[in-house]
Amino acid sequence: MGGGAYRRARMSTSHALRAPAAAARRPADARLVGALFVLAAVACFAGLDTTSKAIGAVPVMMLVWFRYVTQAGVTALTLLPGRGRALLRTRHPGLHVLRGVLIMSTSVCSFVSLRYIPVGEATAILMLTPVLMMLIASLAFGEHMSAARWALMGVTFAGALLVVQPGADLLSPALLMPLATLALNTGFHLVTSRLAKLDDVGTMQFWTGCTGAVLASLALPFFWAPLGAWSTWTLLGLVCLLSTAGHWMLAVGYARAGVATLTPLLFAQIAFSTLLGWLVFAHVPGGWALLGLCAIALGGAACTWLSARERAQTRDAAALENASMEH
Repeated sequence: MGGGAYRRARMSTSHALRAPAAAARRPADARLVGALFVLAAVACFAGLDTTSKAIGAVPVMMLVWFRYVTQAGVTALTLLPGRGRALLRTRHPGLHVLRGVLIMSTSVCSFVSLRYIPVGEATAILMLTPVLMMLIASLAFGEHMSAARWALMGVTFAGALLVVQPGADLLSPALLMPLATLALNTGFHLVTSRLAKLDDVGTMQFWTGCTGAVLASLALPFFWAPLGAWSTWTLLGLVCLLSTAGHWMLAVGYARAGVATLTPLLFAQIAFSTLLGWLVFAHVPGGWALLGLCAIALGGAACTWLSARERAQTRDAAALENASMEH
């Protein structure tokens, strides 16, 4: 799946996470422009996943190779002229390589998922990532969560069960691939949250793109297949274009408005993916699956919004306490 919107937001906007209070001070028109860019970005990502599914005859590793070579090339052309060798400098190359391996593995599993399940359903499962990260933060790191957030988590995971509808065949690719994508994507974000405190977003993007491009290039000879039809080349070009445009618009959007304002909008990708699945593949989710899609989209958006609000309240309370102590 093109990777899903949440992981792209974290890759493009780690710097925004370091200034959480800025969003509250931004003008309303800037927040509106940011929201429009983010909605356009997730529409691109939905189109990316739909296009990837439409060219199902192309081996998955070839799709991954085209995507990461393009990402590495665009990142190099954009950032290297201004930063030079400083872009490559890091004291944590192992973490960067691990991050690149995780995101490339996520891409492979997500593209395979699209061979078995509809675009909307695949997107909905991947969009559980921020909710799963909140669960890990609470269980593993002791982060406090309100009863309302626990309830919303329950809604989103119940929605996932309605979408996947696990039956007797628990080892089918249609079930295992989306869950593997979710697990790998969550691991990617855990590493990203660590690296965001150590290196800047440009260095992270460059190392990630290069790692994916190198690994995919090593595997490519074993999966290369002739691409005779010009329409196939056109769709591959569209995959690269949508991926690049989506990343750019996401970065612009988060530069205009804050994470708390925009993160809930990422769940709009589920609606775009479901709509494109209907327009391109004539797929209409069944009643229970549609209910699950709505539960994930609404529950996930509400949960991320509530999480940002609770953290902002905690920061404000700490700031007031520090101010009172100074006086």
